[in-house]
Amino acid sequence: MIYLQLFWEFFKTGLFAVGGGMATLPFLQAIGESTGWYTYTDLMNMLAVSESTPGPIGINMATYVGFTAAGVPGAAAATVGEITPSIIVILIVAAVLHSFRNNPYVDRAFYGLRPASTGLIGAACVSVILEVLTSVQLVVQGGGIVKSPVLGGGSLFNVPGLLLAAALIVLTNYVPKVKGLHPIVFIGLSAVVGIVFGFAGA
Repeated sequence: MIYLQLFWEFFKTGLFAVGGGMATLPFLQAIGESTGWYTYTDLMNMLAVSESTPGPIGINMATYVGFTAAGVPGAAAATVGEITPSIIVILIVAAVLHSFRNNPYVDRAFYGLRPASTGLIGAACVSVILEVLTSVQLVVQGGGIVKSPVLGGGSLFNVPGLLLAAALIVLTNYVPKVKGLHPIVFIGLSAVVGIVFGFAGA
């Protein structure tokens, strides 16, 4: 039954996550909280892997989550569930778009979808920033919407993460000899830095 559940959860995600791969993050967070298949920290790790590997991030995330929950068959079920709505919608749109291309209701519908997709992507970005660069959690199981370790005497900011993010912003935007490098170089360097800091802090 877990395979059908994976298919159904990711079918819903693929159907309603308008705006691309990053827009799936709120849905994936809800799936993790409702099923217990993974924690929010696990989700951030999955996001890092999905961003670092070839292919659409939404498909990569579905495959990763499915594999984590139920191995290779789970990965296949989640991936098929994720892409099925897109295939259906694209086939329908391709069949009828020519007839409705100049329809004002269609234009208004697409106009309304743009802020919706922007909001989903923005919410995902805020969640990622708070999870990676601070210790604030937007959604906390068991009640409350914000949890900050400062209230318990902890540190609000992830200083190594902030320093790494600042260094990458400078290198990729303001250093001419470096900013032309392929993004995989910076991803690899970030992984090395994470390993070094991880062993240093262990």
